[in-house]
Amino acid sequence: MKSTLLILAVSLVVIWGCKNESTKAQSEIESDKGANQQMENLEKATFGSGCFWCTEAVFERLNGVNSVVSGYAGGQTDNPTYEQVCSGSTGHAEVTQITYDPKVITYDELLEVFWKTHDPTTINRQGNDVGAQYRSVILYHNEEQKRLAEKYKEELNKSGAWDKPIVTEITPFTNFYPAEKYHQNYYDNNPAQPYCSFVITPKVEKFEKVFKDKLKKSN
Repeated sequence: MKSTLLILAVSLVVIWGCKNESTKAQSEIESDKGANQQMENLEKATFGSGCFWCTEAVFERLNGVNSVVSGYAGGQTDNPTYEQVCSGSTGHAEVTQITYDPKVITYDELLEVFWKTHDPTTINRQGNDVGAQYRSVILYHNEEQKRLAEKYKEELNKSGAWDKPIVTEITPFTNFYPAEKYHQNYYDNNPAQPYCSFVITPKVEKFEKVFKDKLKKSN
């Protein structure tokens, strides 16, 4: 009798354990499906507006932006280094690749931030940063992004928002090469660095005042 009860007890434990493992596995599968579906709903935008440390610091603070990666695009050299890009020999611009949720923030809104946080009328220059790598550029990922960018640029030129015409390039996206690891999240990782203190901090503070309704809650 005792032997029978023991066998029954062990069987129940095994069955219960299997059921829990099955439930756990199903939960993990559903969680993975949800995460994959969420990732599939995200879109990308690629902008160059001067030093990518500045651009990254701005866009990563926007609600709806999933990630921002600093890198190089728009040139002819594969896998360029920072030194090569700075030499002007690769044709690349310093850019940020933004992954965002269009249900939270639209491409139109990203364009608004892009144009209001740098000077799009200077050729190959932003402040004291001079060179083709610092040019103002939008690399569109589809025809809708192209249409919106060109429309916005035309409207800004007609509005007279700037005394000089906008020189922002609007070109198709081809390749993106992430910058070296030390460039990623540079401002947040090096807030006391002189360039960060004197150039990026004032820019971020101004941006946060103008776009306070679009910021992530943590900021």
